[in-house]
Amino acid sequence: MMEPETSLSLAFMLTLLLLVNFVVGVLSADKYSRDDFPSDFVFGSGTSAYQVEGAANEDGRTPSIWDTFAHDGYVHGDNGDVACDGYNRYKEDVRLMVETGLDAYRFSISWSRLIPNGRGPVNPKGLEYYNNLINELISKGIQPHATLHNFDLPQALEDEYGGWVSRNIIRDFTDYAEVCFREFGDRVLYWTTVNEPNVFALGGYDQGNSPPQRCSLPFCTTNSTRGNSTSEPYLAVHHILLSHSSAVRLYRRKYRAEQHGFVGISVYVFGFLPLTNREKDMEATQRARDFQVGWIMEPLFHGDYPNSMKANAGARIPAFTNRESKQVKGSYDFIGVIHYNNINVTDNTDALKTKLRDYSADMAAQLICMNFVMFKHNCFKSQYPVTPWSLVEELDRFKLHYGNPPIFIYENGQRTASNSSLQDVSRVKYLHGYIGGVLDALRNGSNIRGYFQWSFLDLFELLDGYGTSFGIYYVDRNDPELKRYPKLSAKWYSRFLRGGSTSIVGAIELEKDTSLVSVGHLFH
Repeated sequence: MMEPETSLSLAFMLTLLLLVNFVVGVLSADKYSRDDFPSDFVFGSGTSAYQVEGAANEDGRTPSIWDTFAHDGYVHGDNGDVACDGYNRYKEDVRLMVETGLDAYRFSISWSRLIPNGRGPVNPKGLEYYNNLINELISKGIQPHATLHNFDLPQALEDEYGGWVSRNIIRDFTDYAEVCFREFGDRVLYWTTVNEPNVFALGGYDQGNSPPQRCSLPFCTTNSTRGNSTSEPYLAVHHILLSHSSAVRLYRRKYRAEQHGFVGISVYVFGFLPLTNREKDMEATQRARDFQVGWIMEPLFHGDYPNSMKANAGARIPAFTNRESKQVKGSYDFIGVIHYNNINVTDNTDALKTKLRDYSADMAAQLICMNFVMFKHNCFKSQYPVTPWSLVEELDRFKLHYGNPPIFIYENGQRTASNSSLQDVSRVKYLHGYIGGVLDALRNGSNIRGYFQWSFLDLFELLDGYGTSFGIYYVDRNDPELKRYPKLSAKWYSRFLRGGSTSIVGAIELEKDTSLVSVGHLFH
């Protein structure tokens, strides 16, 4: 029999060996460079029109549903009337992109700036602005990636026929897309039709906590009762998919041979984790994934909605005709993945026993993040944990279940409170971890073509206005000139993009740069 002291000694040595191996593994994973990525892999950053442009009432632009939502006071009294004044300062911002070393820039086009009535005449000033922005990007070697709709449908179309809940939107969106393809497609090669329709529909048509704020009791999280939470989320996404596929069909038929571009759509993707190892929670996690990701991807890949959605929502989820199914299936050249954090899932099949159900009840699962049940609280009030392995797992599912489509990580970034501190170490650690995770996914065989950090500047955010920050550049809103200042994360990202060190140790060394303390010090 082995002596106790010998046994403890061996156990200690084994533990030490395991720890050494773990540390070596962490250190090796910690170090990577841009050269580890394919030569044609693009790194960028992004914004969207209402969040950055400002000039909301200038040069012929009319309100969008986001203007209306913000001016109704639902974003802490903030709005995008001025935002970052990107409309007038785009040249300065492009210069900062060059200094940072970006390959690409993701932006959105304001439909109501380009076509103020939603249909009909093009606004010359809006056309001029987007031509100027695109030309400035191209002249500086930055690849433009354009989104056609980012929560900002022209209010005129919402007022006229209810926007996305009406089939009329298919024609108007296709006509709008054609204007963009015709006017900008000689320079813009990457088009996203609609930004994260799964989140847009849930917030805008079930809970009512984002534009266009349609919902019905008892499901509203705001005091709006215009809409029908039991059916409109499904109806809106149905028309988004039909509009998207119509625009893709148009592009392929009329523009692709000459312009050689690509059209896709973006999807918000959580890292889905069962709350426990109970079989019911495992099943609920798959159901949640069906309702969140499969809602968009299953029609695009298979031509129909997930079986779990059709079973639980019944007649409230519209059915594709054979022609529509064929049109939607395969109507993408790439998928934009938007990912920030994880969510725990637990079974809630009791919800199916209620007669009056919305999307959340149909899912029969509770989504829990930051210890709060989603849909009842804003569970994104804290900084996001750095868990890139969850993104890798979700990308693996795209590879296994959806034919490994070309993917751009179109949004990924750290949320912090807005303040004048430029030493955003948590954002550096987040970016370092997730870019490393993207590299892991590439090595696992995922067909990822690019990574876009969100966001380039501190923007007007959908849920929190100016109360939170995702930017790598601080915008001083107390300065009439809205001066931009690089944060630690901008320095780190730039160093990575130029081939420098990417280790966390290197990031902490950057933190010691005394020129990066706070904006207040820059004024003394």
